[in-house]
Amino acid sequence: MSKEMLNALDALEAEKGISKEIVIDALEAALVSAYKRHYGQAQNVEVEFDQKKGNIHVYAVKEVTEEVMDSQLEVSLKDALLINPAYELGDTIRFEVTPKDFGRIAAQTAKQVILQRVREAERTIIYNEFSEYEKDIMQGIVERQDKRYIYVNLGKIEAVLSKQDQMPNEFYQPHDRIKVYVSRVENTSKGPQVFVSRSHPDLLRRLFEQEVPEVYDGLVEIVSIAREAGDRSKVAVRSNDANIDAVGTCVGPKGQRVQAIVNELKGENMDIVEWNEDPAIFIANALNPAQVMDVIFDETNAKACTVVVPDYQLSLAIGKRGQNARLAAKLTNHKIDIKSESDMAEFYEKQAQKEAVVEEEVEELHDEAIVESDLTADEYETMAFEETETTETTDQEA
Repeated sequence: MSKEMLNALDALEAEKGISKEIVIDALEAALVSAYKRHYGQAQNVEVEFDQKKGNIHVYAVKEVTEEVMDSQLEVSLKDALLINPAYELGDTIRFEVTPKDFGRIAAQTAKQVILQRVREAERTIIYNEFSEYEKDIMQGIVERQDKRYIYVNLGKIEAVLSKQDQMPNEFYQPHDRIKVYVSRVENTSKGPQVFVSRSHPDLLRRLFEQEVPEVYDGLVEIVSIAREAGDRSKVAVRSNDANIDAVGTCVGPKGQRVQAIVNELKGENMDIVEWNEDPAIFIANALNPAQVMDVIFDETNAKACTVVVPDYQLSLAIGKRGQNARLAAKLTNHKIDIKSESDMAEFYEKQAQKEAVVEEEVEELHDEAIVESDLTADEYETMAFEETETTETTDQEA
């Protein structure tokens, strides 16, 4: 058993990466519990595993005292001096109490400890490995599905793909190979749990990094992404090199690069627009393919604006079920109100009429105020004249 134990520990360390010392420490603690449980002993015991020979020894630890109150925990100084004259009060002495049949119990305990440690180590290794892939993209194979999840085999672990993380235009069959975005990795009591997604916006970012070397190298930067998975996405890019066209680089020759991403996402439409530090230009680019005539920002809210487009481009700017405008708003982080050129002209005309009416009312009020002011002045002047005459008459009579 001793050689088999040592060989098993060596193999465990080589194959699973589990330290031999960690297993031995756990084994010694488990053997202490096993000894107390099987032999009904409550005294302080220690188990020692010989790493060279593989032998297991059990020791009862007793304290040297003047008077023995508990023979299982204490030994008299007189008896201790017979063992070794150097012992003093307060010292501890180990007495070997290894039972003859303890080998069988040790073997069973060792098996349980090793299996437990193997499971724990494998969980830790898998968690550490896949936590490094968090926020990254991996390729897996669809295995099965139930009412809650689709289970994707990533090699050492089975990841889960929830309904909200699935693309509505996709149907998954067993043995299908799909690329998934590792959204999070959790270390639960049942082991590591990996959650993946096909609808996450960052899946698009990672696909661009795979297909466009300039994005991976940082020469072209993806500033923001607005995505309605399975239907349409908008990606804002900018170039960190004046000699590189960001949009053209991402599209690729004859659209090959972006087409590879579209194919991976089962035909999801892709708009790649150029980012600009001027919000008006960026918003106009984000509403592509519609033409924008003007962008008017709200004076009270810097994140709100009105976009003016030609009459014949209004439906194109808004998009099917408002999708183009909605994605542009997400992409630019602005509230966008789209109006046609004629609607805007009509709005300006009504606003001008209102201003003219207000001006007329103000002028009328001003004129009335002047008239009232003049009448009051005349009255004051008449009253002053009458008072003067009265005063003079009184002086003459006097």
